[in-house]
Amino acid sequence: MQAHPGDILIVESNTVGVPARHGTILDVHTPQGDPPWLVRWDDGHEGLTFPGPDAHLQTSDADR
Repeated sequence: MQAHPGDILIVESNTVGVPARHGTILDVHTPQGDPPWLVRWDDGHEGLTFPGPDAHLQTSDADR
């Protein structure tokens, strides 16, 4: 998975009734856009993230 700043990372929950987490990619640490990524989560905290198999991206630019 490759990301760009501004993309949205969505991490699905594997627990019934628990909503997915959403975060905005703030920074990528490789020119290719590979993880880890600096993410600002929808609850306001920021952290370096290695997404797992339950994650997917919503790109900020459909032309990529």
